[in-house]
Amino acid sequence: MTAAHSPTPAGAARDVLVIGGGPTGLAAATLLGQHGLRVTLVERHHDVYPLPRAVHLDDEVYRILHQLGIGEEFAAHTRPTSGLRLVDGGHRELATFTRERTTTTGLPQANMFDQPALERLLRANLARFPAVQVLGGHELLHLDTGGAHPVTARVQRPDGTAIDLHASCAVACDGANSTVRRQLALGIDDLGFAQRWLVADVRCTLELDTWDGVYQVCDTRRAGTYMRIGPDRYRWEFQLLDGESATDFAGVPALRRLIAPWVRAIPDERLSVLRCAEYTFRARVARRWRAGPVFLAGDAAHVTPPFIGQGMGAGLRDAHNLAWKVAAVLRGQADPVLLDSYEAERKPHATAMIRRARAMGQVMTGGGRIATLARRRIVPALAHSRTVRRTLLDSRTPALAPGPRIRRSTPRAVRGMLLPLVRLPGPDGQLLLVDRILGDRSTIVALPGVDLAAVPGALPPAWLTVDPDGGEGERRLARWLREAGVGWVRVDPDRVISAAGPAGVLG
Repeated sequence: MTAAHSPTPAGAARDVLVIGGGPTGLAAATLLGQHGLRVTLVERHHDVYPLPRAVHLDDEVYRILHQLGIGEEFAAHTRPTSGLRLVDGGHRELATFTRERTTTTGLPQANMFDQPALERLLRANLARFPAVQVLGGHELLHLDTGGAHPVTARVQRPDGTAIDLHASCAVACDGANSTVRRQLALGIDDLGFAQRWLVADVRCTLELDTWDGVYQVCDTRRAGTYMRIGPDRYRWEFQLLDGESATDFAGVPALRRLIAPWVRAIPDERLSVLRCAEYTFRARVARRWRAGPVFLAGDAAHVTPPFIGQGMGAGLRDAHNLAWKVAAVLRGQADPVLLDSYEAERKPHATAMIRRARAMGQVMTGGGRIATLARRRIVPALAHSRTVRRTLLDSRTPALAPGPRIRRSTPRAVRGMLLPLVRLPGPDGQLLLVDRILGDRSTIVALPGVDLAAVPGALPPAWLTVDPDGGEGERRLARWLREAGVGWVRVDPDRVISAAGPAGVLG
C-alpha cells in the first residue's frame, strides 16, 4: 500500500490514528475522513493482502458500503446467493432456506465477494479525503497513552527506522492477535469454541452443477461448508480430523478427496487451488474495548466462527458505530460521555452474533451417532417453523442496548434498531437510498403534524417528514412509524434509532 498523501512530520499531531488497514481500519479511516478529521492509517503491508478471506456480507453491511461511498462500485464485484441448504454426511438434503435474491432497495440479503477486490475499492476511495494519510509498510511497535499527547505511537518505517506519531485518539483494528489489546492489557474472554478447519479457495473453469446457495454439511465426523463466490470462484471449508493438516490436502488430487461430491465430473486440469490453509475457528470477545483515548474494533475486539458470515461485517459495524461519535466529540459537538456508548452498544451486539455463529457450528458438528439420527428427524421439521426460518434468513441483527446514547424511554419496537432502508425522491426526483438524503447528521424522521416548536434543544434541528400518501418509500416509513406506535424517531449518523416519541409529544 503506497502512501495516499505526504507523510506527516514526526511530532505533528493528528486527530485520529488508525492501526491496521484491513476492511475495518479502511472503513474507520473513510468515515472519519468524511467528517473532515485528520487521520493517519498505519498498515504493515505495502499493498492489499492478496489471498481471499472474508467472502460474505449482508444487506445491513452493504448499506454501510454505500455510506462509505463504494456501494455502486461494489455491485460489480459481488453476487447474491440463494440461501442456505443443510445436508447430512451423505449429502442428503435436510432442509433448504431460500432468500430473496433482490429486495426493494436493490441490496440482496446475502452477498458473496472477494475480499481483496473489496479492499482495493476501499483504498482507492480513501484518495477522496485529503486529510486522510495512509502509511503502508509501517508497523506499530508501541502505543503509549500516558505522555504529553493523548496517544503516541512508535512506528517502524519500511527502512527500519522508527518515528513517533501523535493523535488525540486511536482506533486499533490490528486483528485477532492485536498488539494494542495486548500492550494495553485489555484482556479477552473465550466463549468456548475452538475447532481446526481447512479453508480452500478454488477456481474452476467449468460450471458446477450445484444449487446456487450455501451448503452446510452437518456431519459429526467431517462438517463442511460450500459456497460459490463468483463466476469461477468457489470456497470449501472442512473440519480437520485429529492428525490432519492443510499439507495433507495440498493440490487438486489431494483436495478432491473432500470436494468430490461437487466436482466429480470436473477434470483436474480445470481446477486450480488459490489457497488451502488451516484456521482455528474461535469465539472470543475483548474484556474491555477502550483504554482512555484508544478503542478496539474488528477482530481486535471480537473473533467469531464463520458459520453465519458475520466476521468482517461485525468490524464494519464497529467502525460505523464509533467514527461519528469520535468526530462529534473531537469537534466539541457532543459530550465525551457519548464515547462510552461504543462498547456499551457494540459489545453485547457482537457477543450475541458470536453466540449465534457458535450455535450454528454446534448444529453442524455437535454430538455423535445419536445426534446425527436426531438431526435427520428434527431439522426437516424445523424447516417449516416460521421462527426458525426467520432466525436463519432474516438479515436484521439484534437491537443495540440502551445506555449513554439510546434512551431507555424509547419504545422497544424501535429502540436501538436501524431505520428501515428505503428509497426516497432526491432533489431531482431520482430515487435515492434514504441514507443519502439523511447525510452524516442526526435527523428527526417524523409523520406529518408533529409539533416542530415543541422539539427540545437536545434533539437535532434536521427533519425529514414522510408522507403516508407519498411514494413507496415514504409509505413504508410511515407505516413502520405507525406500527411502532410513534410519530417521530431520532436517527443518528449510523442510522440507529436513539430516541422516539408519539406524534403530539416530543422530548
